[in-house]
Amino acid sequence: MEPSKEHVFNHKGFYFGAKITTPEYVDSLENFEIRDSDIFIATYPKSGTVWTQNILSLIFHEGHRNGTENIALMDRIPWLEYNIKNMDYSALPLPRLFATHLPYNLTPRDLRNKRAHVIYVTRNPKDVLVSYFHFSKVVATIEEVSDFNLFMERFLAGKVLASSWLDHVAGWHSHAEDFNILFLTYEEMKKDLRSAVLKICNFLGKTLSENELESIVRQATFDNMRKDPRANYDNLPEDLKGKKKGHFLRKGTIGDWKNMMTVAQSERFDKVLKEKMKNLPIKFIWDINDEM
Repeated sequence: MEPSKEHVFNHKGFYFGAKITTPEYVDSLENFEIRDSDIFIATYPKSGTVWTQNILSLIFHEGHRNGTENIALMDRIPWLEYNIKNMDYSALPLPRLFATHLPYNLTPRDLRNKRAHVIYVTRNPKDVLVSYFHFSKVVATIEEVSDFNLFMERFLAGKVLASSWLDHVAGWHSHAEDFNILFLTYEEMKKDLRSAVLKICNFLGKTLSENELESIVRQATFDNMRKDPRANYDNLPEDLKGKKKGHFLRKGTIGDWKNMMTVAQSERFDKVLKEKMKNLPIKFIWDINDEM
C-alpha cells in the first residue's frame, strides 16, 4: 500500500517527487520572495494544470498566441517546487507565472499574506483518479501501479504524489481568506471556455481585444492543445518522460471515470469521499451532460 520511496518522499505530511526536488529546497520556499505581479496556478495533479498554464501563456504572451515564439510551457510557466532546469526564478520577466501542486500551508509566506494572484483549479475526483492512473504510465517520475484497484486505494488514502485530494482541495478552499485567489473548476472551463478565460482576465486585470479573446479560446481547446508541442508537454526531457506509453494530455473529458471504474469501485469511492465532500463549496460535475 505504501508508495515507493524511489518515487516520493514525505515531508511535513505531504508527498513530493523524490527525483525532482528535495526537502531542503521545499523548506526554502517558505521565504521565497513574492512579487505583487506574480501569478500562481495551484492544483492537485490532473486537475487542469497544463490547460490553465496554456491559457495564461496565451493571455500574457502574444508570441505564444501568434506562434512566433517556440517556448515550452514548462519554461514559460515553471513549477515552483520542482525547479527541474535550475532556472533563476528571480530573473524571470514580469509578470512571473508559476505552477504548483503545493498544499496551501507549504506555499511561500508572502503568498499567504494575500500578495500576488492565485488561480486554484479543481476537478471532480473520479476523473482525477482515472487521469492520474493513466498518467502514471507516461511519466518516469511517478510510480506506475498497474492494478487500478490498488491505485484507487492509494489515492483514497492519500498515498500518492501530492497526497490526499480531499485535504488539498479542502485546505485551499477553507483558507481562501489568506490568499488573493480565484477558484475555477475544470468542468466550467470545459463547458464554457470563453467565460472561464474572461473570468481569469477580470481577476488579473488583463484587458483583451475581442480578436485576442477569440484567438485564445480557439487555441486553448483540448484538441488544439494536443496538436501544439509548445502546449502539451510532449517534449519533456527524456529523464522525465521515460515510459512512452501515452501522451501527457489524454482525453480531457468529463465523466471518463465511467469507462474505467466498476460499480463496486464507484460505490467504494463514494463511501470514502462523498460524505466529506459535502462540506466543500463546490458543485461537482460528474458527467458531460450534467448542468453547471
